[in-house]
Amino acid sequence: MNKAQKSESLALKMSDGSVVRGVFHLPREGGEVPTVVFAHGFGSTRSGEKATALAAECGRRGWAFAACDFRGHGESDGTMLELRGSRVLEDLDAITRTVAARAGGPLYLFGSSMGGWAAAWLSARAPDRIAACAFVAPSFHFLEWSELSKAEREEWERTGRRRVRNEFVDVEIGYALTAEAADFKVDDLVVLFRSPLIIFHGMRDEIVPYADSLDFAARCASPDVKLMIFKNGDHRLNSEKDLVAHIACDFFANYR
Repeated sequence: MNKAQKSESLALKMSDGSVVRGVFHLPREGGEVPTVVFAHGFGSTRSGEKATALAAECGRRGWAFAACDFRGHGESDGTMLELRGSRVLEDLDAITRTVAARAGGPLYLFGSSMGGWAAAWLSARAPDRIAACAFVAPSFHFLEWSELSKAEREEWERTGRRRVRNEFVDVEIGYALTAEAADFKVDDLVVLFRSPLIIFHGMRDEIVPYADSLDFAARCASPDVKLMIFKNGDHRLNSEKDLVAHIACDFFANYR
């Protein structure tokens, strides 16, 4: 965090009584300033490497920065079994409304993986509130889990839970997560999404194929979409975090 900034804790009470927790960095001198809200990925937290790099970049520019743990993650209430796309969106909506009221300037969304999914849908549904977006390996098909076989999906539905294990996470999720997929179709999102957007994606991403970002960039209704592909980049792109943060904020600066 830049020395010219102050840091505040966020604790937002949601409709079910649970609390979403995070942090808000604001310039000490006050006044209306742009705000970047970071939305983390599935099984991650608000304090990852990309969030840290983005907070530092915002500090250098005199901008505000906010990041919270979605419910079921990090310091926020809830469990991964309760994870739902609608709950993630509710969390992000509450976070953005809170910080926008405080900072007063334009609001930018920076979403990673699942956070990219959430940022895309929030921007599509509330375009007047979001000035521009940046996504890292956005998981536009987050709720579909289409790689599962018929037997695996039936087992998930029967038991109500499924274990997800990869190099990044080892968690159990509830079947209600994918049951919401019909409410969040990518074909609907590409029609609704009209915000200025820059996408960063690695060609070595084994979690979300970069072809998904190519498809979204080609089909979405926004007339202003930029796509940056890293040939040796993985899903997280942490090795490029400083560059990504700088380019994203340069892009945001065009929409003040």
